[in-house]
Amino acid sequence: MDFANLIQTVAIYAIPVLLSITLHEAAHGYAARHFGDNTAYLAGRITLNPFKHIDPLGTILMPLMLYFATSGAFLFGYAKPVPVRFGNLHHPKQDMVWVALAGPGANFVQALAWGAVFYLLQAAGVSEPFFIEMAQGGILVNIVMFAFNLFPLPPLDGGRILVGLLPYRQAVLVSRVEPFGFFIVMALVLAGVVGSLWLRPLMGITFKLINLLLTPLAMLVG
Repeated sequence: MDFANLIQTVAIYAIPVLLSITLHEAAHGYAARHFGDNTAYLAGRITLNPFKHIDPLGTILMPLMLYFATSGAFLFGYAKPVPVRFGNLHHPKQDMVWVALAGPGANFVQALAWGAVFYLLQAAGVSEPFFIEMAQGGILVNIVMFAFNLFPLPPLDGGRILVGLLPYRQAVLVSRVEPFGFFIVMALVLAGVVGSLWLRPLMGITFKLINLLLTPLAMLVG
């Protein structure tokens, strides 16, 4: 393992990763508060302070262990989930869809913003690889978070969205998966199912959409 390469990778991705998880979790908390649940607000989780959202195991230790174990081929991590009491929402079943969607939505907006930064750096004549790679890393990190969190299985955001959209009986059946959902998702990730059947196709669509939305800026600065 090239230690210098590890330091360089961490330096490039540190800001995009911290911003992606911070705004993702804060967006959940803000949406929950907007729809009637102050739990995250009272816990101090509607904040841009990344230390409030970092989970020592999921955000730091696990990604580092996986990086060394797989030589950087496979990485996974998670932040400290924002506490939400769905029963406190004005309309729990339908409002949970918006609360769950807020996190991936924040990542999509960040991917778009990093894309804009990438084009503006080029327009400004910035050729320093560090900044160019950071912008590209910001796009990639946020699109990965956007796509992965939309996987339709609780406790991921996509699972909560699915529960909110399904009729009551089917929603109850899906919600019962949540205590085991993390382990099921991990098994599907390791088996390559999530990557091949969900992550890569959705990431491809999202990259194309980001490029389409940034076309006017690309033409303007090109």
